[in-house]
Amino acid sequence: MTLTRTGRVLLGVAVGFVLVVIYVPLLVVAVSSFNGDSTFGWPPSDLTLHWWKVAATNQGARDAILTSVEVGLIATAVSLLLGTLASFALVRYRFFGAGSISLLIILPIALPGIVTGLALNSAFTTMMGVGLSIWTVAIAHATFCIVVVFNNVSARLRQVGGNVEEASMDLGASRWTTFRLVTLPLLRLVLLAGALLAFALSFDEIVVTTFTAGNGVQTLPIWIFANLFRPNQTPVINVIGTVLILVSFLPIYASQKMVGTSGGRL
Repeated sequence: MTLTRTGRVLLGVAVGFVLVVIYVPLLVVAVSSFNGDSTFGWPPSDLTLHWWKVAATNQGARDAILTSVEVGLIATAVSLLLGTLASFALVRYRFFGAGSISLLIILPIALPGIVTGLALNSAFTTMMGVGLSIWTVAIAHATFCIVVVFNNVSARLRQVGGNVEEASMDLGASRWTTFRLVTLPLLRLVLLAGALLAFALSFDEIVVTTFTAGNGVQTLPIWIFANLFRPNQTPVINVIGTVLILVSFLPIYASQKMVGTSGGRL
């Protein structure tokens, strides 16, 4: 389809408007992290690195970052294992109810976070009698992180097909040898991309975390929300927000490159 000149202009204006709405607030946060004005007015009358030094020595923020990393790593590991197994089961085999199971796996990422959080809170505390902890948060995050791994691996398995694996086994290789030497190398990039996306999804989750974290568990998003309106904490939050903006680009960019690279060849 070829767009007219007017259509291209209108499309460009619409895209430009969306980009401005998304990225200008991020730029404001980044600039505010260097604001030397004691009243934190806008635009900044002076620039300073003072708040970056304060943020670097903030023990609460450092503990929250460590907790978020621990939760993200656990959730990512669980998602990789279960998402990959589910992908193999639903793509490589045909059985009654496969479509329903696929829907149930994808559903958690489409549900409102408050519904997921409330349901998991009831499951942990009422049905199982389990105390809320870092493990309940990680398991809760894994319920929706598994979706990105499942989708990535499923798409790759459908693209590759089963001919290469069948050829390997026809030549005498066992299923384990075929998986280790043939299938796994073909999935390596999409697994890494899925892991990066799952970790990023877990790291910034706040709604589900609020319902599944115990009193002693505070991830970085929870810490930011708790300190957002406290005196002299706003510039520190701006610094942490700027760091997260910069760091967030890395897994997203890397996963996009990996999926793109793996999508063009076996």
